[in-house]
Amino acid sequence: MDYLLIIIASYLVGSIPNGLIVGKLMRGVDLRQFGSKNIGATNAYRVLGPWPAFWVFLTDALKGIVGVLLGQLLSGTALAQLAGGMAAIAGHNWSIYLKFKGGRGVATSLGVIAVITPQATLIVFIVWMLIVYFTRYVSLASIVAAALAPVCIWLLGGQQEFFYFAVVAALFVIIRHRPNVERLLKGEEPKIKAAGSTKDHEDNIKEK
Repeated sequence: MDYLLIIIASYLVGSIPNGLIVGKLMRGVDLRQFGSKNIGATNAYRVLGPWPAFWVFLTDALKGIVGVLLGQLLSGTALAQLAGGMAAIAGHNWSIYLKFKGGRGVATSLGVIAVITPQATLIVFIVWMLIVYFTRYVSLASIVAAALAPVCIWLLGGQQEFFYFAVVAALFVIIRHRPNVERLLKGEEPKIKAAGSTKDHEDNIKEK
């Protein structure tokens, strides 16, 4: 019964469309109508600017953290924590509030890993930042970081359950980035630009 409650509660928390909420509150914009039409932090950055994107990233990561903490609170076992974290990721990717559409699960997965293995999170985040800085491809950075997470957990001697979780979470991220992979292979994936002024992002919205 505890596991069912953890999964349902974590899924509902994960389903909260933070990108949609932040866009509406801070800019009066529905992210689903602009840019890539994704509600994640990358599209929020392109359409809304760095500050709203920061809040989208933070609140999406918090969903993963809450999922793990619910597992700790209601059961305390490693499996319960991972069940809560995975349910939060599933909610983010397939939100019940958005007709089972959603984001790609990068920030939410990072939130889960931040709780269960902070050292691996630091390494993964640094690698992600370096790839974005040198290539300007957020999708490539996210795919590499996702694939690196289970490797880091294994090398750092993390629990076997955490390793398996990271493998599944990485597969989720990579599968959700399939269109990006196709564009990368064709040389058509858009690069992220340096942060512009608020006016620049307002102009992007007006162009729609």
